[in-house]
Amino acid sequence: MLNNSIIDIWKNGKAVINGWLSIPNSFTAESMAKMGWDSLTIDLQHGMNDYSTSISMLQAIANSSTIPFARVPWNEPGIIMKMLDAGTCGIIAPMINTKEECEKFVSYCRYPPLGQRSFGPMRAQLSFGLDYHQDANTQIITLAMIETQEAVKNIDEILSVENLNGIYVGPADMSLTYGLKPQFDVKEDPVFSNIKLIVKKAKEHGKIAGIHNGTTEYAKEMISLGYQFVTISSDYRAMSTYAQSIIKEMKEIKEIKESSSY
Repeated sequence: MLNNSIIDIWKNGKAVINGWLSIPNSFTAESMAKMGWDSLTIDLQHGMNDYSTSISMLQAIANSSTIPFARVPWNEPGIIMKMLDAGTCGIIAPMINTKEECEKFVSYCRYPPLGQRSFGPMRAQLSFGLDYHQDANTQIITLAMIETQEAVKNIDEILSVENLNGIYVGPADMSLTYGLKPQFDVKEDPVFSNIKLIVKKAKEHGKIAGIHNGTTEYAKEMISLGYQFVTISSDYRAMSTYAQSIIKEMKEIKEIKESSSY
């Protein structure tokens, strides 16, 4: 039976803490899954992952209570359906700019009569049982990424799409569309104003709002604004940032010793 605990978290009015997997490695995925994230998103768009590497990562995540998501490379039915059949419980689709694009995205994630998802759940059925298809339409989560000026302009129409669970803000791409440098934790307008507007609109439409963050401080601020799906950093960023801090600290000690020897 497919019972998506992320939906229960939202029903209780709480925020989901989502991790991000950019490294195509099952041990990294297993390690992250054991740390207590509510969900982990395998990034097939900008991460180094593809469909083949995702399978072993999903198997690794299955040894925990963490719910697996995937950010697909594009709003394309083939990869969306394959990732669902592989056992992901939520799909994040990039660059959704119009109501029509959002309707297509949602349809790829739902079995008829709600959508056009083809039947053949393979690993999903192995993981969640032979009755998987009976629960999938209500338990699979759909998040449309809002990343452009066009998407912000069409936000009410996008949020009106039936069976869409919510939206997910991509602050780096949104910054680019306004002539700013790509970045997380944006405080510059008009992007920051958009971030506040989007969560307000999501609540008006009864949808969930999510956002990608660079730091825990900013993520906490987003939760206070009403965001209920917050991603902080990624496996690669966490590893590289911590490694750099170690190197920096040790080199400072080395430099102090060398300077004191003169």
